[in-house]
Amino acid sequence: MDIDKVFKALADPGRRRLLDLLHRDNGQTLTALCEHMDMTRQAVTQHLQQLEGANLVAVIWQGREKLHYLNPVPLHEIHERWIAKFERSRLDALRNLKKKLEGDDNEKT
Repeated sequence: MDIDKVFKALADPGRRRLLDLLHRDNGQTLTALCEHMDMTRQAVTQHLQQLEGANLVAVIWQGREKLHYLNPVPLHEIHERWIAKFERSRLDALRNLKKKLEGDDNEKT
C-alpha cells in the first residue's frame, strides 16, 4: 500500500465526500455519485480515479455499468499505524486513573 497516495486522496474534501457517499450507499455509478456532488462529471471522475489509485475505491463492472465500492482496508491500515498507537497510551492512562480514583478491589469494603 502506498500510504502517501492514501493521505493525498484523503486531503481533498470532495474525495472525502465521495467516500462518505459510498459508505452510506456502496456500489454506486458515476451518475448516481454526481447527483450529490457540487462539481462537474469530469471533476467527479478525476476524484474517483485518484481514490482508485489510492486503493480506497474498487470498481466492478456489471454489464455496461461501472459500480464504485468503498475499500476500507487502507483506512484501517492508517488507523492501526497512525491512530491506534496514540490512543492506546491515553486509554491506558484513563484506565489507571479510574483504578486510582476508585481504589483497588482489595481496599473496598
